[in-house]
Amino acid sequence: MHRFISIFKQLSPFLMTLFLWRMSIYFWNPAGILALIPIFYYTFVRPVDGFTWFGLLFCFLIDYRSNLTLFWTCLYCLFYAINGFQNFLDMEHTDNNALYVFMSFIGVGFLLLIFSGLTWTNLVNNVWLFVWMSVLYTPITAIDNWVKP
Repeated sequence: MHRFISIFKQLSPFLMTLFLWRMSIYFWNPAGILALIPIFYYTFVRPVDGFTWFGLLFCFLIDYRSNLTLFWTCLYCLFYAINGFQNFLDMEHTDNNALYVFMSFIGVGFLLLIFSGLTWTNLVNNVWLFVWMSVLYTPITAIDNWVKP
């Protein structure tokens, strides 16, 4: 039983991402976009071995489901490159599990999506998703402290 719990703790970041991507509901989680929360968290804030490629794959799957041509995938790669070159921000030791950095990551993405097709529906939908993902970031990352892989 102890071995099963140990394996579950190691797989929990991957399972959480898969679950959030698979639980796609139009208004609450369109195209599984809530999977960006564990993708960001386990890549930048609390890095897990092998998760970068997994996150890249799921960014591509989110793009595929939402009919975006490599949008989140390119933004993820750009942010990964910026994070690799910077040396003044230690996201592993920031307050609130780097909530503000996550908000800037998705904020840039949603801002670009708003201006790509400027309609009221697009504006309201992207603002709603920004607020919804920012609110859910803390409880989803708190699960990590509970499971602690």
